[in-house]
Amino acid sequence: MQTETLNSALATTLTETIEISGSEAVLKALVAEGVKTIFGYPGGAIMPIYDALYDYRDQLEHVLVRHEQGGIHAAQGYARSSGNIGTVFATSGPGATNLVTGLADALIDSTPLVCITGQVFAHLLGTDAFQETDVINITTPATKWNYQVTDATEIPEVMAKAYYIAGSGRPGPVLIDITKNAQIQKFQYAGYEKCTHIRSYRPTPIVRNEYIQAAASMINKAERPLVIFGQGVILGKAEQEFKDFIEKAGLPAAWTILGLSALPTDHPLNVGMLGMHGNYGPNVMTNECDVLIAVGMRFDDRVTGRLDRYAKQAKVIHLDIDPAEIDKNIKADVPVWGDCKETLPLITAALKKNNHSAWIARFSECMEKEIDAVIEQELHPTSDIMTMGEVIHQLNLLTGGDAIIVTDVGQHQMVACRYAKFTESKSNITSGGLGTMGFALPAAMGAKYGAPDRTVVAIIGDGGIQMTIQELGTIMQNNINIKILILNNHFLGMVRQWQQLFHEKRYSFVDIDSPDYVTVAKGYRIEGNSISQRDDLVAALKTMLEHNGAYLLEVHVGKENNVFPMVPQGCGVSEVRLK
Repeated sequence: MQTETLNSALATTLTETIEISGSEAVLKALVAEGVKTIFGYPGGAIMPIYDALYDYRDQLEHVLVRHEQGGIHAAQGYARSSGNIGTVFATSGPGATNLVTGLADALIDSTPLVCITGQVFAHLLGTDAFQETDVINITTPATKWNYQVTDATEIPEVMAKAYYIAGSGRPGPVLIDITKNAQIQKFQYAGYEKCTHIRSYRPTPIVRNEYIQAAASMINKAERPLVIFGQGVILGKAEQEFKDFIEKAGLPAAWTILGLSALPTDHPLNVGMLGMHGNYGPNVMTNECDVLIAVGMRFDDRVTGRLDRYAKQAKVIHLDIDPAEIDKNIKADVPVWGDCKETLPLITAALKKNNHSAWIARFSECMEKEIDAVIEQELHPTSDIMTMGEVIHQLNLLTGGDAIIVTDVGQHQMVACRYAKFTESKSNITSGGLGTMGFALPAAMGAKYGAPDRTVVAIIGDGGIQMTIQELGTIMQNNINIKILILNNHFLGMVRQWQQLFHEKRYSFVDIDSPDYVTVAKGYRIEGNSISQRDDLVAALKTMLEHNGAYLLEVHVGKENNVFPMVPQGCGVSEVRLK
């Protein structure tokens, strides 16, 4: 009797399987993973997936971009503003290779993505078939994990692994390459099960209590502590835990450009930005503190300057989820492995209530010096020529620090990161580690999909906008309500600044002409305006922000204004220049 019951149960299980194609299995995986939006561009090798997508239009929104690079940057913006995993579709060959810049950008900035690429039929692999490219070997250095599917039966498990790997531990991009035969192939589908464990993959290291206690003891004894925090606080969703940590011990905290917005910019313990164009105080005080506490940051060269002149006097505590980052650039006296959402409260519980008011006052003194030498003339210039800083300042006054600011790469990026004000986390979206020009316009599109109720402003230079300007077509077709602010100095500004300061003003190929951006925008049915007079600035910004729909505003700023402070390449952070 028991045997008959087991056989009956087995038969029921078998009859519950359904026959579907590999393409439909991909889409079922996306629905099961909670994906709502896909950015992509169809082509021959991924056509079966797009054919199946026709029947999933009520469950999955697809945004047709104008270039695959635009698609992956949009997915990055979506991931950064929402905290979810971005999803991208592309075809084989040139479609897949157009993703590589975005993959490299996402890997170094720890952005969770799943990219699905089509591939030629399995029997054609290695034959130089039409639009065949070895995308696996090409993208291996630029992905957290990649895998090629040649049999449809693998798809449910591989897709589950892809989303698990992309979003767990230190996030990153994953690419799944699916041959056309696997997309077409029918198989018995028994359902989808999310992945929660992979043998040999430990996304979050075990927290060691002895290091927690050692870190707390060192902080309790510190007289001149300094916290430097990065995007790990945001990725770990540990903003409140971080705030509790610095407030209990009265710790001054400075941010990397990817850490910006994890702590409100007006918080009394927020002492500013680190690095090459960071604030004077945090840079100088890095070489005067006695305990340096790094939280979710990786000591990249733009933050440290010369390593042999970086914080040599300080004991270093390094909190990071990725053990490979600890001791990579800066030797840690106390390594605290783990998710900072878990490790920060443990350290906080062992901290003594403290106040370092005399030490913090020194940061205020440095800020006064910087205000006199740099900030006042940048935000309130006396000349007739507008500065990037005053544009950002007026934008702050109008948005109240509530907008998502998406920046491209260059002088405008550094100025925006220095002067933009934020009250909410996940508000600063920029290409940090790779420094990808062309990032901002498509990333802003994705950011709006990730946070539809928030104002999204893309701040872009006249160089970066021309790299992905075709995405105005995506904005037009999908009625994406973003604000595009072009700061036009008629130069590739950051390169020009270096040529001025370090190459005797030999301006080699940095003059760049621009089209009439307002006319270009009008061709895409996007309203716009261009101004060059200070008296028009506030009204033009108000019109941009209040307009119902996408809007492009070009502001002509000074051609040869430089971004200061600046730590010259090859110098230590305490050698920061104010002019």
